[in-house]
Amino acid sequence: MGRLTVAMVRALSKPGRYGDGETLFLNIAPGGSKSWVQRVVINGKRRDIGLGSATLVPLAKARQRAFANRVAIAEGRDPLAAKRKAQALTFRKAAVKTHEANRPRWRSEKTAANWMQQLERHAFPVLADMPVDRIGREDVLRVLSPIWGRKLDIARKLRGRIRAVLAWAQAHGFVEINVAGEAIDGALPTMPTIEEHYKALPYREVASALETVETSRASLPAKACLRFTVLTACRSGEVRGARWDEVDIEEREWRIPGERTKSGVEHRIPLSDAALAVLESVRPLQRERSDLVFPSPSKPGRPLSNMTLTKLLRDTGLADRTVVHGFRSSFRSWASERTSVPHAVAEMALAHAVGSAVERSYARSDLFDKRRQLMDQWGAYVTGGGAKVVRLRGR
Repeated sequence: MGRLTVAMVRALSKPGRYGDGETLFLNIAPGGSKSWVQRVVINGKRRDIGLGSATLVPLAKARQRAFANRVAIAEGRDPLAAKRKAQALTFRKAAVKTHEANRPRWRSEKTAANWMQQLERHAFPVLADMPVDRIGREDVLRVLSPIWGRKLDIARKLRGRIRAVLAWAQAHGFVEINVAGEAIDGALPTMPTIEEHYKALPYREVASALETVETSRASLPAKACLRFTVLTACRSGEVRGARWDEVDIEEREWRIPGERTKSGVEHRIPLSDAALAVLESVRPLQRERSDLVFPSPSKPGRPLSNMTLTKLLRDTGLADRTVVHGFRSSFRSWASERTSVPHAVAEMALAHAVGSAVERSYARSDLFDKRRQLMDQWGAYVTGGGAKVVRLRGR
């Protein structure tokens, strides 16, 4: 039992140090402020460790901190070094470190930028300059609570990013627990499951939509890129980054390398007559600009921006009814309703994983020949003839 009592701590006022025993002292400064100090020996040297203001830290808490430090010293650890390390790492610095550690797994600069922007907008005003070991559950809740019921998707992602930052700090020994993890589950109402659906045209309207695009005043690369995206049912980012060395005209196929696919696995796409006609229409751009199939007309050597196709839909009045990604849904609905292809063939055409991991380990085929038949049918359906010559004009 220590020598000090709560009443004594409150009553003492004369400047000096008052021992509680077991290395703990109450320090009263000449101005009257009271603080807790622990005097210990670390590696043969006498050291003082501040344990906080006596106004904010009660006697019992000061004793707990002093005991924890004595245990650490007995185990060969330096509590002062750990304290300095934690104080030197703010949430902002930890966020930068986490961002750098995760950057290689993100496939676009937009994703990497967005990850940090959300923290800067919503979390940094509260947490940025706080040492990570001082961040408590209440601090995380101050960030999340205002948007938890109003901006569901942002709130979910924001919590995940704060949790990731503190998980990095925990893994590197800066904090003991992740206060953005399960510790705050009970304070946040359960969110409803959000089922997102991209706007998509009925497949019967895809052909007329492409005719509308073809007559627009957009650039040749933009119009051709959108048409090729529709005909191959690929993701727009994969098409915008397509290079001529990925295309084999004789074999009528396009191989997207794994580093450019969402799954990280190479994806082969059979090219229909309609898709090959699009490639033929942009062949002159290879000589003029770069090895990109659909180069930017304003930035030589660079691919089209991620907003180019969206702007094209807006300019042609189609954006109210579909997004670029929605054409994949149009294709999938057409495959289900107008063809008899097996489910696996249609899913592989979209580069979706089919079956469980065990099933995929045995099913090594990518069903390429069957997918070729499907994409030939889709090209014929969209163009009204399959081998229809594409006469795309643009700036």
